[in-house]
Amino acid sequence: MTEQIIISSATIIGLTIIALAALRGWQGWLALKERELDRGSAPEQKPVQDIDAGSAVGAARIEICDLKERIRKLEAIASGVDL
Repeated sequence: MTEQIIISSATIIGLTIIALAALRGWQGWLALKERELDRGSAPEQKPVQDIDAGSAVGAARIEICDLKERIRKLEAIASGVDL
């Protein structure tokens, strides 16, 4: 009987320690997010001008792909291959 009491009390103490550590971590994470919102620097938020303007790098990549496709078609026409 005493062995069961020792095991159960150790389990309860262990679960309590884990729960307190998780609660402390959760409170720290919430405090961090609250500070980010107060400063306005949350990583998920992008400035409006970046969203509206789009990415210049993405546009350049699309343009390069279009040019490569045109060159491939012109080379095929020059060599007499029908696409």
